[in-house]
Amino acid sequence: MSDALRALTGTAAGHDLALVLALLAAVLHAVFGALQKGHHDPWLARAAIDASYGVMAAPFALFIVPWPEPWMWPIFAGAFVIHSGYKYLQAMTYARGAYTVVYPVVRGTGPLVTVIAAGWVFGEHFSPGQWGGVGLLLAGIFGLAGWNLVHVRLARDTLVAALGLALVTGVFVALYTTYDAYGIRATHDPFTFLAWFFMIDGVFMPVVTRHLWRRLPSSELVPLMRRGVLGAVVAWFSFGSIMLATRIDTVGQAAVLRETSTVFAALIGWLVLGEKVGRAQLALMALIAAGAVVVEMAG
Repeated sequence: MSDALRALTGTAAGHDLALVLALLAAVLHAVFGALQKGHHDPWLARAAIDASYGVMAAPFALFIVPWPEPWMWPIFAGAFVIHSGYKYLQAMTYARGAYTVVYPVVRGTGPLVTVIAAGWVFGEHFSPGQWGGVGLLLAGIFGLAGWNLVHVRLARDTLVAALGLALVTGVFVALYTTYDAYGIRATHDPFTFLAWFFMIDGVFMPVVTRHLWRRLPSSELVPLMRRGVLGAVVAWFSFGSIMLATRIDTVGQAAVLRETSTVFAALIGWLVLGEKVGRAQLALMALIAAGAVVVEMAG
């Protein structure tokens, strides 16, 4: 499979596959965010997810995929630091703000910074039409966040802090997207990067939250671990999809297409978490989708 992916890099078929992978990542990332923001404490939910995907990754990393090349170890160390910062900030954000308010801010900040960073790191450049699509997408995302900011009445006392944290978290989204794209391109086998990344990345949050586990009622342990296993599976396919998309196609375009996750997040917030979605929100979600279509068609 690794050879097939390398053969697709830079081809029209590879571009089409990257499009499908980026959109799949968008759907799954919205599901992942809802799992972390749902019934349980977001710190514990993320710790359960991370522990689960770390355990799942271990046999693949140790016994199935090729071992990393020597130069990959510093890259993994950098990824661990960046993702640890991202997860810490994200948990703080979710603990302070309503999901439909903070999620669009996080995801709206990420693609703009990623597109700029991809130009510096990988020499990628968007056409004027694609920048117009990015503008539409960001207008929809931040418009959705603004509408929710005015109308959502949940956690109003901590909302300003939540929005500030959401902006910083979005910068970390761009940072890890660009850095991980560099990392997965640095190794011969992309599945080596994915397996070792998940095994290493699964350590931080369980350690940070160890004091919270002691306070968890025993009746909540099984439901939380069930959520963790489900979230781990979603994370594998979500993160794996976007990383493979950046391996075989452009980083900036994949990052922009992934942020249609905001549409799916709003639908999940409405259908699953009971957060209302009105006509204005639907129109803004259509604007996000239109922006993603323009980015793809103008590329």
